[in-house]
Amino acid sequence: MPENKILRLILGDQLNSQHSWFSTTDHSVTYVLMEVWQETNYVVHHLQKVVAFFAAMRQFAAELQAIGHEVIYFKISDPENKQSFEQNLQYLISKHSYTKLEYLLPDEYRLDEELKRIAQALPIPTTISDTEHFYSTRDELGKFFKNRKTYVMENFYRYMRQKHGVLMHGDEPITGQWNYDQDNRQKMPANHLPPAPLLFANAITEIKKEVAAAGITTMGYLPENNLSWPISRVQSLELLEYFVQNNLPLFGTFQDAMTPLSWSLYHARLSFALNSKMLAPREVVQRVIREWEESAGKIEFHQVEGFVRQVLGWREYMRGMYWLKMPDLEKANFLENTQSLPSWYWTGKTRMNCLKHAIGQSLHFAYAHHIQRLMITGNFALLAGAHPDEVDAWYLGIYIDAIQWVEITNTRALSQFADGGQIGTKTYVSTAAYINRMSSYCQGCYYDKNKKIGDRACPFNSLYWNFLDQHESKLARNPRISMVYKAWYKMEPDTKAAILEQAQQYLEQIEEL
Repeated sequence: MPENKILRLILGDQLNSQHSWFSTTDHSVTYVLMEVWQETNYVVHHLQKVVAFFAAMRQFAAELQAIGHEVIYFKISDPENKQSFEQNLQYLISKHSYTKLEYLLPDEYRLDEELKRIAQALPIPTTISDTEHFYSTRDELGKFFKNRKTYVMENFYRYMRQKHGVLMHGDEPITGQWNYDQDNRQKMPANHLPPAPLLFANAITEIKKEVAAAGITTMGYLPENNLSWPISRVQSLELLEYFVQNNLPLFGTFQDAMTPLSWSLYHARLSFALNSKMLAPREVVQRVIREWEESAGKIEFHQVEGFVRQVLGWREYMRGMYWLKMPDLEKANFLENTQSLPSWYWTGKTRMNCLKHAIGQSLHFAYAHHIQRLMITGNFALLAGAHPDEVDAWYLGIYIDAIQWVEITNTRALSQFADGGQIGTKTYVSTAAYINRMSSYCQGCYYDKNKKIGDRACPFNSLYWNFLDQHESKLARNPRISMVYKAWYKMEPDTKAAILEQAQQYLEQIEEL
């Protein structure tokens, strides 16, 4: 019988050093990681995103080798790199006579389907293991909501807290209240500056050169030859520690706030570390709760509950909805939108202050927090009638934490309402009033936040009412939107006509806004 030789594939978002695979060394097992065009070219990614994944993968491979594991690593520049998972696997199996392939469950539907197909085509058997990362299994949400007509996140969140005993006293929340969202919606005071974000200085000059030499098209900026995002578990833990000690005390209070004076505010910025699996959600949640418990009342409970809800609730819910609704979700276009995104989504060169800052920040840091994504860039894209395919591709490319399972559910479903309201029960659109209430973006803007029509009227105002008018047949009976339609119906016909005419002018001149 041939010698047992196992090849284990690790994807770029499976950098979990705590996985049971790595608990013992076995020289009959070889791990392989690959930088391939297949993953860099399916959308145009932010330069920082490509560099960060490559740097983290290389660091992870080096750490595995340092503790005695056998590792093969394909750099994007390696001559023998076939630039696809299938061809590289076929090459390795032929060259080294592996007798078995093992891989971890991918988090993206496209890779899950591809690896199933590859496994069937290979001349050796294949086994699949869990990533040992999430609180819930792929199909757990589907089973929880079986025979229910709606998929309310709050219900799943409560179930997860009960199942895992997080902030619970028996089956009841420790404070008697499940959700403190109403305490977490404050605007940043004008003279208030959050702590400076913790940034790293990871040298990535060679990776930048290799990405450029490989002809990979990217967006965004990386002006210095240092990457400020964590690329190892050690750095990720350092970022977590910085968050709990410096940002957690006011995290919830200002989690929805927006200001051009700070790009990170009190946010943890742990999403890249979590989504690449350098950190586990359990350890992040447990560390936040421990900090609250040891603070002797200095950290208010609503700060902690808001964070736990994002990780244990929203993150797990979105993953479950992804596996429940794919592949139909990526084709959904309930509102039948067809327009292209304005070209300034790739430059930030617009006179609308809110979009200029949110897009500019995204291009410079590969990051924007959830309200900037939902109520600024996503809001405008929906009001402009952008095709959800285009919106998906932009979000999937520009943000360092964007992997399809978390991106498409938040973008296509929640932000763009393309699934008809299965994830978000209302459309997340607004006039300038909301943007002004939650940010200081409107101050000094070229456009007047108070005007619906006329010279320099804020485009959000007329486009908002135009959106409602355009989609009346699909949205007017939505109980969470019906009150707004009553206000629209009460407007004078001449006023409504002027608003719609203003909106049409803006849509025709959208590249000049």
